[in-house]
Order: sequence, then C-alpha cells, then structure tokens
Amino acid sequence: QVRIVESGGGLVQPGGSLRLSCVVSGTELAAYSVGWSRQFPNKQLFEIARLDSDGTTVYDDDVKGRFTISRDNNKKMVYLQMNNVKPVDTAVYYCRHFRFVDVWGQGTQVNVSS
Repeated sequence: QVRIVESGGGLVQPGGSLRLSCVVSGTELAAYSVGWSRQFPNKQLFEIARLDSDGTTVYDDDVKGRFTISRDNNKKMVYLQMNNVKPVDTAVYYCRHFRFVDVWGQGTQVNVSS
C-alpha cells in the first residue's frame, strides 16, 4: 500500500523560509516523477513543482525562483524548500508521486502571515 506523509508546515512570516518534507512508503521513488501541489483556502488546487527521475524540474510561475524541489531516493523523501514566502503562499501543501496520482497524503498547512 502506497502512503505519502507530509510534514514541515507551519506559520512563517513574509520573506521567511520553510522546508517541507514528505516520505513515501510502499513503492520506489527513483524511477518516477514526484512533485508538490497546493490547495488554497478557496479549495483551488494547483501543481507547483515537479521533479522527474532524470532531474528535470518544472515550476509554476508563481513559485519559480523562490521554491526548490529535491528528492532523496534512498530515503524515499521529497522536499520543497520555500524561500521568500508571501501571504499568497498560504495553502495546504501535498506531495505527489506521479506513478500513483490518486494517492494523497494528509497535506501540511503553511500559513504566511506577519
């Protein structure tokens, strides 16, 4: 059974940084694309970062240059380094394994506020 567990969210001030983590169990990580999505308070859901198995990254324009996705295949971990965060980044963040697109974790809440 594939499971995704996100962590690392919290309250951060505008301009600050936060690193989100997720651990994926029940499957391998190395051969597949992974990513992060976020759901805003109005329930809109967007894919914001994707990291392919060959190292190619794709970012949503809203986070490009501020967020960095990375992975540790041995630990089956996926990370999202968030820098220079803004109030509009407030959302629930979900880690994605694109071999199992229907598997969702509980998400981790990020609140950006002064």
